[in-house]
Amino acid sequence: MKTLILIVVGVVGGIIGGMGMGGGTFLIPLLTVFCGVEQHIAQSVNLIAFVPMSIVAIIIHCKNKLIDFKVVPYIVVPAVVLSIPAAILAKKLGAKALSVYFGVFLILLGVYQLVVAIKRVVNEVKKRATTGRSRQGE
Repeated sequence: MKTLILIVVGVVGGIIGGMGMGGGTFLIPLLTVFCGVEQHIAQSVNLIAFVPMSIVAIIIHCKNKLIDFKVVPYIVVPAVVLSIPAAILAKKLGAKALSVYFGVFLILLGVYQLVVAIKRVVNEVKKRATTGRSRQGE
């Protein structure tokens, strides 16, 4: 039964990751909550699963000309350099602390996404109101 749950979790994580929503955002909690996998192992699995998903995503984005190669070094170099101390830190932290930090990260990410969405809606409403007034004045 556990094997079936692991397969379902892998399929769900792969589908969500393939849709560009960040499969790890769901894969790690699914592995830890439903499969009883330790946080360190769940994050390792996520990193391993991320490699093929990111390669496919890069190929698709290149074909669709959605990558601005001028900014790539400014993102890739710090990410690679900082991944080393982050991995060392993650190894030194206990599973409980790592789970708490990951939970806080997800909450902050959710709040950020909510604020961005609200700002977008407010700007759209303002834009429509402004456009409506200028048309009424004509």
